Amino acid sequence: MADHKIPHFQNDAGHAAIEIGVKEFMCVGANPPFDHPHEFLDMGSDSEKVCPYCSTLYKYNPALHGEETTPAGCSWVYQAA
Repeated sequence: MADHKIPHFQNDAGHAAIEIGVKEFMCVGANPPFDHPHEFLDMGSDSEKVCPYCSTLYKYNPALHGEETTPAGCSWVYQAA
């Protein structure tokens, strides 16, 4: 996985669940400065994973690609200062 960008997701809106199209990802909690330590999560053979920091439930949706999410807008993009 070292040659791939790992998608990061956030849950500023407090959604009960977020559907994503990847099984390996990072949860940042909320957008900075309210983020938590960026937690690497791997669903493995499961189709759901709960972040241990913020309790966001992530659900795998194979119809989504890359950083797409349902609901929309839950991808996190690094903004250089």
